[in-house]
Amino acid sequence: MTAVQFLTVDQVRAVQRDFGTPVLVYDEATLVRQAREALGFPNAFGLTVRYAMKALPSGAILRLLHSLGLHIDASSGFEVLRAIRAGIPPEYIQLTAQELPADLDELVTAGIEFNACSLNQLAAYGRGFPGTALGVRINPGLGSGHNNRTNVGGPSSSFGIWHTYIPEVLETCAAHGLRVTRVHTHIGSGGNPDVWMKCARLSLDAAAQFPDVTTLNLGGGFKVARMPDETGVDVHEIGAVVRDSLEDFAEACGRKLRLEIEPGSFIVANAGALVAGVMDVVDTGAAGYRFIKIDAGMTDVLRPAIYGAQHPITLVPATDGERPEHEYLVVGHCCESGDVLTPAPGNPEGLLPRTLPEARLGDAVVIGGAGAYCSAMSCKNYNSFPEAPEVLLRENGDMQLIRERQTLEHMLENELLI
Repeated sequence: MTAVQFLTVDQVRAVQRDFGTPVLVYDEATLVRQAREALGFPNAFGLTVRYAMKALPSGAILRLLHSLGLHIDASSGFEVLRAIRAGIPPEYIQLTAQELPADLDELVTAGIEFNACSLNQLAAYGRGFPGTALGVRINPGLGSGHNNRTNVGGPSSSFGIWHTYIPEVLETCAAHGLRVTRVHTHIGSGGNPDVWMKCARLSLDAAAQFPDVTTLNLGGGFKVARMPDETGVDVHEIGAVVRDSLEDFAEACGRKLRLEIEPGSFIVANAGALVAGVMDVVDTGAAGYRFIKIDAGMTDVLRPAIYGAQHPITLVPATDGERPEHEYLVVGHCCESGDVLTPAPGNPEGLLPRTLPEARLGDAVVIGGAGAYCSAMSCKNYNSFPEAPEVLLRENGDMQLIRERQTLEHMLENELLI
């Protein structure tokens, strides 16, 4: 019996026994498979795959993906430093950030690639590095996310330089002798090939205005199917329309642009699972709900609370044997009414019970699809709960600890008592 896509019941029980709960488990085989799938993205004139490390920035994962040939997309100067500390050479790291790092000069001098995301960032870079090349992030006026919180293109998004301000970009570049060699756009996490084609062409329209551009970076994730009833993106279908657009551009403009993509969730989402323990089972009477309380929650998986995101949930009994099924709401350990793992789809205010075997203290609950934007985006240390450990399930079946469980001493080490 399989508890989630990559964990058997026996493995869940072994994790619970050997590492305690809660614990995040990542599957090496899934990471390798997804990385190779991304590296096979159709392209016309060359491809660079940059892993969007904000999805899951653990050093062991960065090293593994780098060993498979992936470069890194960093969203802050701190992520750059984290990647370098994990052993990623600076020249494999690209920085595209809302906040300009205070140590930008040191990072650029070390060899990272930089995309200016605003006119102010562009001018600051020009003052520090006149006469050099860089990338610019353009908001093409359209996005592809499945909701406003995952759509980072279009008029409601602050990301990038609005496309009608390209003349100002050119003026600033001329003032500092800058050459724009990369146009970067980021459209969100959608899966519609028609939208991707339109965004690619809008991005190429922007690239056509920069004579030195050699690379088009189409940032934005590929929609991942976490739930059985969801349909994930077909990267080959999307890649084919993008490839056609690049070929059309080459024929019209005489320039063969290298393509860059920035998958995050596509690589790691379904390679991760949160194993939690059942710490209580309560109900609110015959007309109410049954609740499974687990020893994890928004401190580990925040997406349901803010997006109404859906994750597969499996109850793994501590012992074998048949049990009746009931409808349960699964809730976290935080003193917060929003710490619910079973919201209605797309509605964090709504509730949607799951049908699960009868829960008992000591059982395990496995939250699937927890590889992306879970440990990286959780409410760490809320209610002073420690950060969960992380374990890598190796392809040979070994379980390797890659992050220790946080202690109270770790949590408080930078506090000063007066």
